[in-house]
Amino acid sequence: MPHVIVKLWPGKSESQKRRLARAIADDVMKILNYGDESVSVAFEEVGAGQWAEKVYRPDIVDKPETLYKRPGYEM
Repeated sequence: MPHVIVKLWPGKSESQKRRLARAIADDVMKILNYGDESVSVAFEEVGAGQWAEKVYRPDIVDKPETLYKRPGYEM
């Protein structure tokens, strides 16, 4: 706890994903006061043709109350 899932289009390198996972984990640990043993980060690659069906509608449009950063809007 916590487990962070990043959904993104395919094409990012393993190095980029490792760097992002480390940055996310570091911030989660610092801000929420968890140890490294408690934080996990996963990536789910979703192609552009499936983005609306698998990510945009179910995770963004249908769950606006869970969003802390909306596409195109500053926090």
